[in-house]
Amino acid sequence: MNYLIGAFKPACNISITFSDGKIRKQVPLKKENGHTVMVPLFQSQENIAGKISIEPFQGKKVDHNGVKVELLGQIEMYFDRGNFYDFTSLVRELDVPGEIYEKKTYPFEFSTVEMPYETYNGVHVRLRYVLKVTISRGYAGSIIEYQDFVVRNYSSPPSINNSIKMEVGIEDCLHIEFEYNKSKYHLKDVIIGKIYFLLVRIKIKNMDLEIRRRESTGSGANTHVETETLAKFELMDGAPVRGESIPIRLFLSPYELTPTHRNINNKFSVKYYLNLVLVDEEDRRYFKQQEITIYRLQETSS
Repeated sequence: MNYLIGAFKPACNISITFSDGKIRKQVPLKKENGHTVMVPLFQSQENIAGKISIEPFQGKKVDHNGVKVELLGQIEMYFDRGNFYDFTSLVRELDVPGEIYEKKTYPFEFSTVEMPYETYNGVHVRLRYVLKVTISRGYAGSIIEYQDFVVRNYSSPPSINNSIKMEVGIEDCLHIEFEYNKSKYHLKDVIIGKIYFLLVRIKIKNMDLEIRRRESTGSGANTHVETETLAKFELMDGAPVRGESIPIRLFLSPYELTPTHRNINNKFSVKYYLNLVLVDEEDRRYFKQQEITIYRLQETSS
């Protein structure tokens, strides 16, 4: 059987290297097989350049109808797995039809690439960027190699960042007022706030603050909504009294958050909420949810 196995081996080895790969920051990326690999980090408008080497295995030559490299930005819905929606697609032709007998290296460059969306791995959707090298061959089937990379885009602090003030109550039983210091937070920010008890006629057992992520994908009948509780922070254990004030101080950096994504390419959205949960002695739950915006602030190198 060995000769049969050998017949299906690829005819060559393809390697893709980035020109600044040794000095560029590497970040972890979880692959579809569950393994995590380190890949280069880019942001929109950067140049993506490097070299592609094609080396035929000993004693083999590669007949081809052309060699090309593509830079692809793709969205894949997990309920439609295997179908990629390309929102960015650039191509560079590297070689005309011919034969490759020995190792051949091709330089490539994509200049000031528009990469408007961040890499995202969610519950029902993923957004990825790849370099795709294709050696076109008719009868034998094309040889394809992929190289992932990650894109992160940074925002300036918002010029307007209003605080959040809300009241929640049950008539004649409970009346509380809560306040968060702002409505937009960066990924390493701290949520600071206060909760005031104006009227307490039910026995509150405990109170928690949750950070929730809501991912919605698709549209119409194919809409999928997935809500995850990423953090649960106990604010109070025991019964509050009227006039009491509970401080809030919640650090975001320990949690795996992403920026808020709004209607990305009409395919998906990712939103974040602060969920205040009160539980009374009869285990009834009262909650109030408020959306917040998360953004990625440019990291300063210390």
